[in-house]
Amino acid sequence: MPMITTTADLAAVVSAFRQEPYITVDTEFLRDKTYYPQLCLVQLGGKDRAVAVDPLAEGIDLGPLYELMADPAVLKVFHAARQDLEIFVLATGTVPAPLFDTQIAAMVCGFGDQASYETLASRLAKATIDKSSRFTDWSARPLTERQVAYALSDVTHLRVVYEKLAKRLERSGRASWLEDELAILRDTATYRVEPENAWLRLKPRSTNPRFLKALRELAAWREVEAQKRNLPRTRMLKDEALLEVAAMLPQSPGDLSRARALTKGIVEGSVGEQLVDAVRRGLALPDSILPPLVEKEDSPAGRGPLIELLKVLLKLVCEKHEVAQKLVASSADLEAIAGDSAADVPALSGWRREIFGNDALALKSGRLALTAEGNAIRIVRLEEGGFAGD
Repeated sequence: MPMITTTADLAAVVSAFRQEPYITVDTEFLRDKTYYPQLCLVQLGGKDRAVAVDPLAEGIDLGPLYELMADPAVLKVFHAARQDLEIFVLATGTVPAPLFDTQIAAMVCGFGDQASYETLASRLAKATIDKSSRFTDWSARPLTERQVAYALSDVTHLRVVYEKLAKRLERSGRASWLEDELAILRDTATYRVEPENAWLRLKPRSTNPRFLKALRELAAWREVEAQKRNLPRTRMLKDEALLEVAAMLPQSPGDLSRARALTKGIVEGSVGEQLVDAVRRGLALPDSILPPLVEKEDSPAGRGPLIELLKVLLKLVCEKHEVAQKLVASSADLEAIAGDSAADVPALSGWRREIFGNDALALKSGRLALTAEGNAIRIVRLEEGGFAGD
């Protein structure tokens, strides 16, 4: 089996792959019991061969692999790259570059939102992926031939997928459409969770400053402890427990006994003390530490139907241009456009404005209409004294 288990073999493979214009990359990892992902396998695909690198092999040094990931002469092709990239960022502090994500490219090329690898392999490479090894313990050794074959299929068919998507992008002139999304993946901040911002993940409904400041410090405490112990954050304390404690604003561990989401062991142990300390730290913070809070107001009469019309327009435009709706405009974008024609949203700038934003503003101002024709919806551009249809 093409398993790389020694540093010497890895260096030889990397030396060969560095002569190629691009390689395909995938990883297998576990993180259900840890805060940080445990890397279990790295698959690399080249023109003539694919290999699986075993990072758990005794004595192996992954230095040559990291050098390959940083080589500016070799394009690294991933599918749905974010979690794979996080692993390399944690190991090296940098994002593999240059970079291509076939899932994002597929969105630009009309394969819908977040097309799966299996879908692209089937439609573009005419390949069927054996899913029997998908839910496997990748940390167990030895791996079976079936497991390795399954893992390698993630980079072998990916080469065909990449080449066909790249040709479509070249023909359509849409390569630049990927840049906004790829820029997010290239930013190391994408993979870093700052403890002081961890509370934002909880999406609290209350705008009470005392509650939010307490929640901020409680979530920061949990994040730090989870990182320190390398445990999933919800293993430290569940989200509902943090929200409940922040709402209670306990002044002593004894106050925590009223919390339904906390066990007696937590309340009476050191964690109970730490939770109270976190609440005290939060309450001592100035209100200015919080981001500006905007309470969501009820939409003015008529705006709801306008938002629904914008959704229909978005679907029509995206079908016409064969691009995923998610890439063009979000629901928040549409709400913002409905309320403000100069809203600072991606949908009103660059290529997104060209294919959708201008039409959205025309619809809002009465210069564009939607009409039914049989089973289809048609765009009608209104002109003085008449109309012209699309």
